[in-house]
Amino acid sequence: MTDAPFGTILTAVITPFDDDNRVDYGVFYRLCRHLLDTGSDGVVVSGTTGESPTLSVAEKVALYKTAVEAVGDRGTVVAGTGTYDTVESIELTRRAVDVGVHGVMAVTPYYSKPPQEGLFRHFTAIADAAEVPVLLYNIPGRTSRIIEIDTLVRLAGHDGIVAVKDAVDDIEFTSKAISALPDDFAVYSGSDSMTLAIVEAGGVGVVSVTAHLAGRTIAAMLDAAAAGDWDEARRLNEVLSPLNAALFAEPNPMPLKGALTRVWEPVGSPRLPLIPAVDATVDTAVQALDSIG
Repeated sequence: MTDAPFGTILTAVITPFDDDNRVDYGVFYRLCRHLLDTGSDGVVVSGTTGESPTLSVAEKVALYKTAVEAVGDRGTVVAGTGTYDTVESIELTRRAVDVGVHGVMAVTPYYSKPPQEGLFRHFTAIADAAEVPVLLYNIPGRTSRIIEIDTLVRLAGHDGIVAVKDAVDDIEFTSKAISALPDDFAVYSGSDSMTLAIVEAGGVGVVSVTAHLAGRTIAAMLDAAAAGDWDEARRLNEVLSPLNAALFAEPNPMPLKGALTRVWEPVGSPRLPLIPAVDATVDTAVQALDSIG
């Protein structure tokens, strides 16, 4: 198995808000430490689950800094610095590096639908500026653009681009990508429901939403897979399946924020245009978590 450059389980951490819809850095600090205590090797800050489109540059940088302080030497902090603007992405990347993050995540530019050559130049420009390892984020369902396998292979030739978070949700694509990519290039699952399948195909781990609530069970599943106990890994994957489904019954992170507030501590509502999940969705998530034990 390829080494996992940022750890095996990274949690795509939410951004807590207070009653006035301001970032609650105290809750965020505690949450980062809680995640390390419950199975995560690190956190990805200001990604999809962190509601990055609604965060200001100042808020993002403050979150990066808070995560670095919370995690210390216990794990890794990967800063979501990619946007649809290459210049802004480079600036965010430099500021993230300045506060001490261990890596940066660059999502496929959204809205403008760049061609593959544009994607290659965009990611290369970020990596040239990064000074820390870069995790690509391939999520065509949100960006309307896929990083094609040929482009991934070209990008893997950059010394600073070491991994991809694969949220393509197509195991045939992912398997072909893993076969084509260099042996030292890491593929992380970007969808909790696909994690075991991607690991079976040669992936190294997951950037997880579900790990907010069931990190220890995910860790047990991946440990079983690493030990070759596939029957146990598949059993645990089935145990996790209802919770994975419940957390995506409405747009992420709406159900997750509701469930965390119920079972951990209040993390606030999402910022508009997202809204709180309906009670029935949160009930289903909490019941699924209870069934895991």
